[in-house]
Amino acid sequence: MNLSNTSNLSSGHVQDTGAARLRIGITIGLSHPEETLWNNGIKQNAVFLAEALKNCPNVDSVVLANTTGVPVTSRLPWDLERWPTKSFIEVKDQIDVLIELGGQISAEQTAYIKDRGVHLISYCCGFEYIHMMESVLFARNMGGANLFINQRYDDIWMIPQVANCSRAYFEIFRRHEARVVPFVWSPVFLNQKTAAMPFQGLWQVPVSGKGWRLSVMEPNIDVVKFCLYPILIAEIVYRDKPESIDILQVCNALPMAQKSMEFIALMNQLDIVKKHKSVFLGRYDTPTFLATNTDAVISHQWENPLNYFYLEVCWQGYPLIHNAELISDLGYYYQGNDVQAGAKQLLSAMNEHADNSAYYIDEQRRQIARFLPDNTDLVASYSALLTELKARPLR
Repeated sequence: MNLSNTSNLSSGHVQDTGAARLRIGITIGLSHPEETLWNNGIKQNAVFLAEALKNCPNVDSVVLANTTGVPVTSRLPWDLERWPTKSFIEVKDQIDVLIELGGQISAEQTAYIKDRGVHLISYCCGFEYIHMMESVLFARNMGGANLFINQRYDDIWMIPQVANCSRAYFEIFRRHEARVVPFVWSPVFLNQKTAAMPFQGLWQVPVSGKGWRLSVMEPNIDVVKFCLYPILIAEIVYRDKPESIDILQVCNALPMAQKSMEFIALMNQLDIVKKHKSVFLGRYDTPTFLATNTDAVISHQWENPLNYFYLEVCWQGYPLIHNAELISDLGYYYQGNDVQAGAKQLLSAMNEHADNSAYYIDEQRRQIARFLPDNTDLVASYSALLTELKARPLR
């Protein structure tokens, strides 16, 4: 939002509410009136956090506050009654706490809400250190000379998977201590997407006599989730048991397969490619591709040990071969960059999953319950964070 949109801001102070229940705003940054939920996790993050905060006893209301000029309409893919969504201008005088998550407010807007007695939280759910490193090294635009780093946050909340690589980046530039907060996820949108699918999109036993359809769905847009090691895991299994694999499908890889001479040269060294048992595809939404194309998912991450994709795959009962240490109790876990161990886990899934699929899905959902918005411990943590926040003076 540009500064002209705040020209009608006026001074004044919110009445001290004492122990009154809090009115919370969570920022989003809409780019289109018919915003999709599946192009990245940031909008789902805002909605899931809103759902969790609504369960806190010290919260009165939660609203999503759009910081861009894109109009808020009924065409948005979430229930506007369940998750009210308004422009920042509409909510600026109706909140006690603003959580900056999916859209950034300006210095002038920060000053305005501070004058109104509103506490401001930076909710960090991206790998900002890595993104900035890539921006500097590879000329990816992240604001250039107009980059605004707000230093008036009253607290910095970061989800667990970004703490290791980005904590120092958050704390030094924003001049405030950062603390780890619970990760929140809900199957609400996944369930909506799969409701009309056969078997609600759940994993089904592969066709007898055919090999498994393996899928790699890393975004391939930065270094934290890249497809190469999952491909190598499939290659190891294919060299040992070629009949066990029907096809390896590498999504989000079409530009690399068409334009990267290095990627093409590497792939042409692999048996699974030379024997035409692999395809390199474009972008697909996860629930649909799982339900129509997949028997097992192979994944690898660096500094991204927890994300929605993993939970979506496991919630639906699909074997997930992964190295995400924060959820080592989910799926088929291998450690670090040990692709040999990953190959063993893939073979275990191929040999055992059909016999254990009912137990597997029940166990996955039981473990994932710790991330759900109505989890008692999760809600208590956020309620305590808000109580502590309001007890401190504004910065």
